[in-house]
Amino acid sequence: MKYISTRNKSIKVTSAEAIVSGLSKDGGLFVPETFPKLSAKDFEELTSMSYPERAAKVLSLYLEDYTYEELLDYATKAYSRFYGDDPCPLVNVDEDLYVLELWHGPTCAFKDMALTMLPHLLSAARRKTGEDSKTLILVATSGDTGKAALEGFKDVEGTDIIVFYPSEGVSDMQKLQMMTQQGSNVYVCAIDGNFDDAQSAVKTIFNDKDIQAQLLADGYKLSSANSINWGRLAPQIAYYVSSYCDLIASGKIKLGDKVNFCVPSGNFGNILAAYYASLMGVGVNKLICASNVNNVLTDFFTTGTYDIHRQFHKTMSPSMDILISSNLERLLFEFSGRDDKLMAERMDALKKDGKYSVSKDELNELKKIFAVGFATEEDTKEVIDNCLEAYDYLMDTHTAVAMSVYDDYCEATGDEDTPSVVVSTANAYKFPCDVYEAVAGERIEDAQKAIKKLASFTGEDVPEPLKDLDKREVRFTNVIDKSEIAEEVLKYTRK
Repeated sequence: MKYISTRNKSIKVTSAEAIVSGLSKDGGLFVPETFPKLSAKDFEELTSMSYPERAAKVLSLYLEDYTYEELLDYATKAYSRFYGDDPCPLVNVDEDLYVLELWHGPTCAFKDMALTMLPHLLSAARRKTGEDSKTLILVATSGDTGKAALEGFKDVEGTDIIVFYPSEGVSDMQKLQMMTQQGSNVYVCAIDGNFDDAQSAVKTIFNDKDIQAQLLADGYKLSSANSINWGRLAPQIAYYVSSYCDLIASGKIKLGDKVNFCVPSGNFGNILAAYYASLMGVGVNKLICASNVNNVLTDFFTTGTYDIHRQFHKTMSPSMDILISSNLERLLFEFSGRDDKLMAERMDALKKDGKYSVSKDELNELKKIFAVGFATEEDTKEVIDNCLEAYDYLMDTHTAVAMSVYDDYCEATGDEDTPSVVVSTANAYKFPCDVYEAVAGERIEDAQKAIKKLASFTGEDVPEPLKDLDKREVRFTNVIDKSEIAEEVLKYTRK
């Protein structure tokens, strides 16, 4: 299977080449030429497999440069780093309502599901493509990707990783996780700006031939750990296939039955993986795209116009504080009939004018599978409290956004009987100040104190990766202007 660019279908690369480069040379995103289908027999076999086996099976259909045995070895190693019996358990909280917990990994966020796999995939891809330069992983993060990528790539031979995050745009726990990161090949830097500023700067570096030439002279080639990299996105498809298999195994559904997935969405990679799973044969009724008050996606799916000219809000769900959702480009590539020229024009318009529109026909087709909604800050706090009281289930702020939007969806449509999965993207203790305030009605600004209070109030255990962060050595304190990101990268490679 070859991979093509969303902006130029004549560009074709292998899966290993797509993973090594991260981004197409024309600025487009790599997508598979075709999507594999899972047969009834495949689902039957998958249902009886462990999660690493399921992940390896799904990935083997996309990554033909790799053998199933290789992928199973990588998945076994990656998910052995997770705590508990299942890397992504499907928890039944109400009759037809489930929560897919994706935060049992080393950084307590869903990004671990892919970023424990990506270093294995990238290291193998370097060997398969004969790459002998060091790989420089550039990451822009709104909170969770940065720590997960740092943890995944620390001390991986042949790679260095630099993470940029908005200084005032992540939670205290997320910031402390990154500032105390260990590893000889890692660097973390805050910026005065928001996530979109960091992401735009990183994309510019990927498309700047002069900077790339300077990096090559320093012995480096670029790659990405953001979900623009297919090697990061593909492992996410596996957990949607897996959750569907779990529903079949439980007897809740039969193969072919349809379910809803409600996904808290910022950069759109997580819910896009659910859409790709539907193309493989996972029965999907609706994909419910949940936003916080930075509701650019809600407006887009409602009006057909994507417009970033709006107020930017800092919220208690900071990983979703995003106005430029990069992976929407991949979705629209499919719904435009894979019109690469049209996609290039739209992305150019977004860069120049800050907006673009899709046709009425495209919008109508999108609405057949996607539903949307957003939650306010008050909605988010109310749902955290309500779910603890009603279901004895403690959730983080991002999951609460999704649960709030799911409730609104049910009220608006009456669709309360379709089995539904709310995707939980982080452990509640990553956002202890806000979660404790929601359930106890008391605000504590010190995250470490809030963790202790939350644990005492709920009786929930604090996961090991988040314990005593304040006692770890702070290594990275640098803060730069957003205009200095490229210069900071070159300073690092010339050390």
